[in-house]
Amino acid sequence: MTTHSVAVIVGSLRQQSFSLKVAKAFARLAPASLKLNIVTLHDLSFFNQDLEANPPADWLKFRETVQASDGVIFVTPEYNRGTSGVLKNAIDIGSRPFGKSSFLGKPTGIVGNAPGPGGGVSAAMNLRQVLPGITGPIMGQPEMYLNAIADAFDENGEIVKESIRPVLQAYIDAFAAWVALHKK
Repeated sequence: MTTHSVAVIVGSLRQQSFSLKVAKAFARLAPASLKLNIVTLHDLSFFNQDLEANPPADWLKFRETVQASDGVIFVTPEYNRGTSGVLKNAIDIGSRPFGKSSFLGKPTGIVGNAPGPGGGVSAAMNLRQVLPGITGPIMGQPEMYLNAIADAFDENGEIVKESIRPVLQAYIDAFAAWVALHKK
C-alpha cells in the first residue's frame, strides 16, 4: 500500500486552539495510507511582494513543506465570518510566486471549526473562494464544519465528546480515498 504525506495546516496560533486539536485528532485517526504532518504557522512572517525576489527562509521552508506533501488539509477557525489572517497569509506565501503555487495539484480538504453553532462554515466557504486555481482538486464531500467544539477535547487534546469521533473518522477516511484517487 502506498503511503501519502499530507500537510495539515492549522489556521490558529493559539496554543490550545481547537484547530490544532482537530489536526492532532486527524493524525491519531488517519488510516495507514496517510502520514499527516501538522504544520503550524507560528514562525511564518508576513507576506510582502517586495521580498519575492529574495524570499525569507521561513517562506522557503513553508513552501518546501507543502511541495513535499501529496495533499493538504486546511483546518480553519472562524474569525468574524472568515478565515484567520495567519492562514490567509500562509496561503498567500504558499501560492507565490505567481504561477508556481506550492499547493498546485495537491488534493485539498477544508475543515472549519468554531465553538458556536455555525461550526466555521463561513471560514470554510471563504477558503472555497480563495483556493480554486492555486490548489488541486478540493474535496466536496463530506463537508466538515465542527460546531460547539469547545468541549470536544480534554486539556491533552484527547477527544472527550464521543459524538465527534465518527465524524472526524469519516472525514479522514474520505480524504485518504480522495488523495489516493488523485495521486495514483
